[in-house]
Amino acid sequence: MEIAILLFIIAVIFVTRALKVVPQQHAWVVERLGKYHGTLTPGLNILVPFVDKVAYKHVLKEIPLDIASQVCITKDNTQLQVDGILYFQVTDAMRASYGSSNYIIAISQLAQTSLRSVIGKLELDKTFEERDIINAQVVAAIDEAALNWGVKVLRYEIKDLTPPKEILHAMQAQITAEREKRALIAASEGRRQEQINIATGEREAFIARSEGEKQAAINQAQGEAASITAVADATAQAIERIAAAIRQPGGEQAVQLKVAEKAVEAYGKVAADSSTTLIIPGNMSEVSALIATAMKMVGSNK
Repeated sequence: MEIAILLFIIAVIFVTRALKVVPQQHAWVVERLGKYHGTLTPGLNILVPFVDKVAYKHVLKEIPLDIASQVCITKDNTQLQVDGILYFQVTDAMRASYGSSNYIIAISQLAQTSLRSVIGKLELDKTFEERDIINAQVVAAIDEAALNWGVKVLRYEIKDLTPPKEILHAMQAQITAEREKRALIAASEGRRQEQINIATGEREAFIARSEGEKQAAINQAQGEAASITAVADATAQAIERIAAAIRQPGGEQAVQLKVAEKAVEAYGKVAADSSTTLIIPGNMSEVSALIATAMKMVGSNK
């Protein structure tokens, strides 16, 4: 009975050491008699008991690694407190096992030195503006060396950049001055636009008034022209009627009589006014003949 129990225990030990179940996204490195033998993939795997041994176990998932904060000096000799986070993934379990004694510490140290080197090439203002470039350069520098460790560096992100307090105060003062400058520029642009709008409005009002005065002058001229035309037409019609009347029998005598009456009336008015100087025509025979003709016509009419 005891032998059976002992055999059962030995069998359980053999089965336990021979059968290995590897989880998904994991890789186990197997050594046979102290030498690399192979890498176990996810699922059920069979080993030779007491000959094969699982030496290393690696997680193939993406792993975030917090990089310790450190002081970096920029190109313009300004100190910056920088911390970040690195994302990497084991791609070769064998190299991750034998390429470095501790690839996590190696990646962390390399990330710090690479970050100091990249920031040392930039001025203070550029470090805040070009975070993406800094991240990309750090990843490129680490990834090249991490290939020998079976590790793929996916990305690096700067979490915080903290300059000294004096630099912070200077930056805040610069930002305040820049904002005040933009406010003054905006106010001056507003006043400039206001003056432009006022000038434009006055110009448009002047143009409208001048157009109105022009149209009024045109209308007045057209009215005066129409009035003159109407008077001329009426005068022409009157002259035509007078000419037609003159062409009638006795028309010329009627005209002469009218002229004689007007002449006598005019002379009578002039003679009645004592303050008026009377000018007598040199050829009075013509006047008397005109009056005689007029009297004769009056008599004949009677």
